[in-house]
Amino acid sequence: MTGYPLLSLLMLVPLVAGLACLFLQAAAARQLALGATLVNLAGGVLLWRLYEVGGPQWQFQEYAPLFSGFAWALGIDGIALMLILLSVFLMPLCILASWRAIDTRVGEYMAAFLFMETLMIGVFAAQDLILFYVFFEAGLIPMYLIIGIWGGDNRIYASYKFFLYTLLGSVLMLIAMLWMITTAGTSYIPDLMQTDFPAGAQTWLWLAFFASFAVKMPMWPVHTWLPDAHVQAPTAGSVILAGVLLKMGGYGFIRFSLPMFPEASAQFTWLILGLSMAAVVITSLIALVQEDMKKLIAYSSVAHMAIVTAGLFAFNVQGLEGAMIMMLSHGLVSGALFLCVGVIYDRLHTREIARYGGLADTMPRYAVFFLFFTMAAIGLPGTSGFVAEFLSLAGVYQISSWAALVLTTGIILGAGYMLYLYARIAYGGHRTPEAARMPDLTAREWTLLTPIAAAVLWMGVYPEPFLAPMRNDIAALEARLARAAPAGDALPVIGEPRELPANAIAHRAATGEGHH
Repeated sequence: MTGYPLLSLLMLVPLVAGLACLFLQAAAARQLALGATLVNLAGGVLLWRLYEVGGPQWQFQEYAPLFSGFAWALGIDGIALMLILLSVFLMPLCILASWRAIDTRVGEYMAAFLFMETLMIGVFAAQDLILFYVFFEAGLIPMYLIIGIWGGDNRIYASYKFFLYTLLGSVLMLIAMLWMITTAGTSYIPDLMQTDFPAGAQTWLWLAFFASFAVKMPMWPVHTWLPDAHVQAPTAGSVILAGVLLKMGGYGFIRFSLPMFPEASAQFTWLILGLSMAAVVITSLIALVQEDMKKLIAYSSVAHMAIVTAGLFAFNVQGLEGAMIMMLSHGLVSGALFLCVGVIYDRLHTREIARYGGLADTMPRYAVFFLFFTMAAIGLPGTSGFVAEFLSLAGVYQISSWAALVLTTGIILGAGYMLYLYARIAYGGHRTPEAARMPDLTAREWTLLTPIAAAVLWMGVYPEPFLAPMRNDIAALEARLARAAPAGDALPVIGEPRELPANAIAHRAATGEGHH
């Protein structure tokens, strides 16, 4: 089946279903959207099963020339595989989360989500530079509509801010792409990843791509669109925005900036580490004083994605693996936290933390799920957050012990704001009579939260199935980066022999010193 156009089918199913939803009544549109996303989930699992670990770097490739050098070129490595799996896993949950919450223009809403699934898979599967750019930018449109039509009271402002921030950053990237295609004579991404661009040109190309990916992540200080977008978006919109769309920035760094511009990446490593350290500390402190649950989780997303950027630019296997697991873990955990907010928002229709309290008494099952995902966000051992943070910080420590120290303080602050949020929501007396009367989880809400909890636990206890497909790709990237990797300042591990300079080794060989 590796010769079968499985990637095109994964993109075609939601596209056709989305077109059909535009002409269906609400109930039928819901059922079709759920059915299509479940079919795609099954296709994603099949893709995972068929992927040959340790085989060729690029698998399930499809190539069809179209016009003027532009081609329909698809293919995935282990990194893209994991992000496609994350996308198809979260999408049925988004449809279920919207089952009762969305009751106006349901067909158009479901179509927007299905079109977005097609475009997200396209971003991760595209092997042509222009094709990637089309999918990368087109993905803005469904989310813009979801926020602008089905969002909160201030949805127009938030949707325009989201659209303009992310679009303007990508204009420079398009110019850089056109220069690269002209210079290299190809738009085929695997070939461009092996192309050695001149060092002087790399600096400008890296900055052009950085303008787009930094906004998409989002990195501090170009993160201000994210809290507004999250607060105004419907629950499912927040889930897919935090779960997948933010990961496109990290995917861009690992697919383009690092392999195509290694010297420039090394040159700007300290800029990335500096911005990451600032983001972790500043946004964590801002999260501590939030009174809106969604806004608090949105600022926590900025802090967690800063650990991703720091891990990516650690230039070593541990950092790269940690960054990838952090992207997967954050996609699951932040999505689950937004779902938890949606559960109680559907009952009380407010995100204000002060209106809740004592939910551990009246909604004990909900409180258990919320506590589990809170602990995963903190990085409790046994959850995916611990694996991600441990690997990322181990990688960062090798390049900068000071950066690792600052990032660790951010994790401590993260424990502060997440536990503070949980304490105010779950414990203490009920602050309103309405909060005291809220029922516990329904069967549909159980169905939403249980699969994510199982995935978070699986990744935390046994991360090997998630790491194995990516290992060879990360090793190949680390080998390409090795020539430009900056020297680290970390101290040697206690008991580990220091690397000796060549003259010292020659002296020992001549004198026989140390042979005993």
